[in-house]
Amino acid sequence: MKLKTAFEHNGEIIIIEPKGSLVGGDETDELRTVVADIIEKGNKKLIVDLGKVTYLNSTAIGALVSAHTSYANRKGKVVLCNVNKSINNIFVVTKLSMIFQVADNRPEAVLALT
Repeated sequence: MKLKTAFEHNGEIIIIEPKGSLVGGDETDELRTVVADIIEKGNKKLIVDLGKVTYLNSTAIGALVSAHTSYANRKGKVVLCNVNKSINNIFVVTKLSMIFQVADNRPEAVLALT
């Protein structure tokens, strides 16, 4: 998997777009590495577009929680968007929907960070 990265609002907001299944292999390691690099560069606003993610397991959820925690510790914010119904159900069942801000689409996610 190769994460797509985009920038919004004069580079202030970074959008990463994983695709496929996030099940704890190289793709999840790549997600962790990319997020760590972005944080190290001082970014405070991240959108994770899950529109092309078909499945995620507890390892991937852990990577997202870790990203959220790292941003929160640095007074930053992570917003998820384009979350499909089955992944949204995972967030509801695990009560992570109370932690993560989820937007329906990218424009709403950008708005949530501005």
